Amino acid sequence: MKRPQRLLTIRLSAMGDVAMTVPVLLALRRTYPEVKVISLSRKRFHSFLSQIPGITLIEADVKGDHKGILGLRRLSKQLKEQEPDAIADFHNVLRTKILRSFMRKPIKSTIDKGRAEKKKLVNDPQFFQPLKSTIERYQDVLSKLQLPVELLATDVLPRQSIPMKVNSLVGDHDYRWIGIAPFAAHASKALSLHKAQELTSSLLALGNVKLVLFGGGTTECKQLEIVAGTQSNVFNLAGFMSFEKELAMISNLDAMIAVDTGNGHLAAMYGVPVITLWGNTHPYAGFVPFAQPNENQITVDREQFPLVPTSIYGNKVPSGYENVMESIGCTAVVERLREILG
Repeated sequence: MKRPQRLLTIRLSAMGDVAMTVPVLLALRRTYPEVKVISLSRKRFHSFLSQIPGITLIEADVKGDHKGILGLRRLSKQLKEQEPDAIADFHNVLRTKILRSFMRKPIKSTIDKGRAEKKKLVNDPQFFQPLKSTIERYQDVLSKLQLPVELLATDVLPRQSIPMKVNSLVGDHDYRWIGIAPFAAHASKALSLHKAQELTSSLLALGNVKLVLFGGGTTECKQLEIVAGTQSNVFNLAGFMSFEKELAMISNLDAMIAVDTGNGHLAAMYGVPVITLWGNTHPYAGFVPFAQPNENQITVDREQFPLVPTSIYGNKVPSGYENVMESIGCTAVVERLREILG
């Protein structure tokens, strides 16, 4: 197979999954600067994908112009104008399969999500072993197109300028800035409000730190306001500024503490150290943020909760596993952060 000179990459899924493509695309641009890369994603993700040099962005408006089969056909005509030699489908769901079928000419490579082994991981407690990471699966997609890439720790986005709005809220960067993203769409992998407050108080005891809270949605914003309370060195950014400004702030963090959600992946794509707290999900499923060591993965005790992981995405919780995140000790998080900060 001839190496493609014009590559279309497709990623229409959740924010964390799209963020994990960033180091792969950076490595692709570094290794094959002559290859034109066209990226199809939702418009929201252009905020960080646009920071990859030499990449052409196309919006997938799947709730508007590109909704349904007729919308995907319209989108395929727009993509054909780019004349791609190959398509790298990093999502491989019904919508992208239909889109690929409309584009018959280019060579196509799709991700193997390892669904069978992931199903075994959550259903067979004896089958407890690390699976191939999502980032490695993205690399496999490119390898099948004669575009193998080796990732380096430097395949991350550069630090952004600190927005004036952040400076006016948080102040100068004379303290260590620690991001905290304690909540998630699925309660089984989120901290409780009480646990988030406890963790915040424990981290403040380190001294010389300012804690910056991240999250999304009306409910989370209200909860984060409660977590911040009236503490002088805790700042809630959720709902106070644009996504672009939040990204700029994340890029300037000294560390991020997150549950298994997209915020950890956003920080990792900027090279920020990320401590991830895992509840009913587990790092063995392959969703560890880019270039983060095992020491940064804090999990629940499997002797106490032998069925973990109970699901891949945190959407299935057996009886007795509703509050597994409460078992994670704040001391472990604080000590790991102390090591990261040196």
